[in-house]
Amino acid sequence: MSTVSSAFLAVVSADPARPLLTWYDDATGERTELSGATLANWVSKTANLLVDGCGLGPGAKAAIDLPPHWQTAALYLSVWTAGLSVSAEPPLDVAFVGPSSAVADAPDVFAVGLHPFALPVRDLAPGVQDWVSSARVHGDHYSGPRPADGDLALGAFTHDSLVSFASSRAAALGLAAGSRVLLSVDDYPDVVDWLVAPLVAGCTLVLSAHTPPSTLEARAGVERATLVLSARS
Repeated sequence: MSTVSSAFLAVVSADPARPLLTWYDDATGERTELSGATLANWVSKTANLLVDGCGLGPGAKAAIDLPPHWQTAALYLSVWTAGLSVSAEPPLDVAFVGPSSAVADAPDVFAVGLHPFALPVRDLAPGVQDWVSSARVHGDHYSGPRPADGDLALGAFTHDSLVSFASSRAAALGLAAGSRVLLSVDDYPDVVDWLVAPLVAGCTLVLSAHTPPSTLEARAGVERATLVLSARS
């Protein structure tokens, strides 16, 4: 596994039907559960959007200006699957932003609503497209170009260096293959910690936002988590 996309595919293929990512937001009461197959479908559709719809591929740069969320996870994985890198440095080729964010300086800008039911964003700013509506019309399977080990993935990280760093973070966090990890994204907001390291380690995820420690403890039992990561527990 020398790319993030290959690490993701390995976790999905182990059991496509099992819950791979479960998202909680205790500020809104949201709970969304995605199997590996469902998350992979979002990733494939968006990767096809990037390649077929936007004409992008390896070497292109994408901005993802969004907080941790299951939809944010799908976007990172889509960008890496299609061979793009995630960067905030211009020039950008595509950007994914919240509905109230300032419009990014990129040829293609997609608004992401982070709605519990993945509803489209309404009242779009001029020049901004809705990500959900745009991705849904694309194919369920991605067969386009894949990133090479040395292609940029995140900032200055190439895919192989990102996987290596994520493996080190997984060891530091105590992540082990087959674990179901309940993680507070408020305490671990870096995408390497809440997404890349668990996938590289072969874990499934329960991500929780705005969650008090007592709720985390009870949630660990409900979700059968084998490891809880929170600075407040």
